[in-house]
Amino acid sequence: MTATAQVLLRGGRVVEADGAVRADVLVAGGRIVAVGTDLDVPTDVATIDCGERLVLPGFVDAHSHGGSLVFDEAVQSALLRQGVTTIVTGQDGVGPAPGDGAYADRYFAAIDGPHPRYGGGGVGALLATYDGTTPVNVATLVPAGTVRHEVIGDDDRPATPDELEAMRALVRRGLDEGATGLATGLDYVPGLYADTAELAALCSEVAAADGLYVSHMRGGYEGNARAGLDEIADIVRTSGARAHVSHLHAPVELAVSALAELAATGAPMSFDAYPYSRGCTILSMLLLPAELARPGTEDLARALADDAGRHRVRGAVLARVLGRADLGTDWADQITLSHVPAAEFHALQGRTLAEAAAATGTDPVDLALDVLVDSALQVTVVMRVPRPRTADDLTPLFRLLGHTAGSDGIFVGTHPHPRAYGTFARYLQEYAVTGRLGWAETVRHLSTTSVERYRLGARGVVRSGAIADLVVVDPDGVTAGSSYSEPMRLAEGVDDVLVAGVPVLAAGTLTHATPGAGLRRDGSATGGR
Repeated sequence: MTATAQVLLRGGRVVEADGAVRADVLVAGGRIVAVGTDLDVPTDVATIDCGERLVLPGFVDAHSHGGSLVFDEAVQSALLRQGVTTIVTGQDGVGPAPGDGAYADRYFAAIDGPHPRYGGGGVGALLATYDGTTPVNVATLVPAGTVRHEVIGDDDRPATPDELEAMRALVRRGLDEGATGLATGLDYVPGLYADTAELAALCSEVAAADGLYVSHMRGGYEGNARAGLDEIADIVRTSGARAHVSHLHAPVELAVSALAELAATGAPMSFDAYPYSRGCTILSMLLLPAELARPGTEDLARALADDAGRHRVRGAVLARVLGRADLGTDWADQITLSHVPAAEFHALQGRTLAEAAAATGTDPVDLALDVLVDSALQVTVVMRVPRPRTADDLTPLFRLLGHTAGSDGIFVGTHPHPRAYGTFARYLQEYAVTGRLGWAETVRHLSTTSVERYRLGARGVVRSGAIADLVVVDPDGVTAGSSYSEPMRLAEGVDDVLVAGVPVLAAGTLTHATPGAGLRRDGSATGGR
């Protein structure tokens, strides 16, 4: 079935501000052409019997690491079974474009995986790899860390005036080619070497293009979140850019009060956050000092070459973990190995560092260092926080108008964080079904607000004229199947999904149609979408 086909979603309920109302939805030419009852329906229309299920706008994952893996049918199923029809990539300051993709493939292989279809050409060429090749849409940010690497490398120093202008030119080109904004990863190399003035200069290009500045903040989040938010506020006030905080995890009262205060002083910002307490990241960023955490293993291997060097590195690792409020003395019990490519340590996936060290008869620090060297730093971990936050705890944060849904989902490895497979179903299950937010408010957070913030065009609503990215949800059956013990189980309750008017999931099964596109910032894509 093509985007020119006509489809009738019959018998469902459309969510409006004051509740769900019975309405048929007629789709033609990739767009919604009518919503209501007693529609004038062509005789040859294809029909989806919604059976009192809810017809919702397709969900937008505002923070995804699926851009290089979205060609994989297992990843497609994981997204579509949650109702995700668009993902936003280029996150945390690292992505394939600009450059030839080799840097991202090397540094973030354990997070993003290698992109199989991009070999250079910039943001425009990257977006083109998604046009008509996937069942979901993919938008991308310009990754500031990759930009810095292209111009300066991974050196710990300020940019010269010429280098800063070269970086601005790369950002400007990426925005011109359709990027939705600029993303930074200020705990990753080389993003952590960029000072506030450099970031504000790059964000002046973002402001000029009406893009969005998206930041993995500096400083480790949680109790340190206010410092990171204050830096974003400084950048906003200097550059005039709109701002968005990546994967905001912090004490809820701190986050709510800080966001309100900053908005009142001229620095409003949106944010994404997921309905889980545990985090997931690369082990090198968590444990190693920056000079040893650059892509590859050469720096770390040299530092560990003799006993004295290993002793120094061990001390630096312990100082880092013991100094973090979210780790402390129990750090080895709180870090679970998620993805370990080294064959010797592959069986340790799914175990905490403490358990893995006991099983191998070694010390958690030494084990972590050996795993990192043998895996070329390509190790991801799931990190448990000292005090898990319940759905009730998170509700005040998720209720804020600036909140958007983002999974921060990582699909690499055999024991990933369950958020990649369950975030959006869990939102529906714990916030819409229970009434903590309700359906209309939940839909705004899962779809509409992200569309507006990222300038993704005429989608995110069930309304005549909108692009027909649509999800049919069983409110009584929607369930996030994934868990920390079984992280790759698919969600249930979303069995029918359309992208650009084409069914891509039917009765819970992929149709193998590929109407997805690389979404350009104004919402346009190949074919005029």
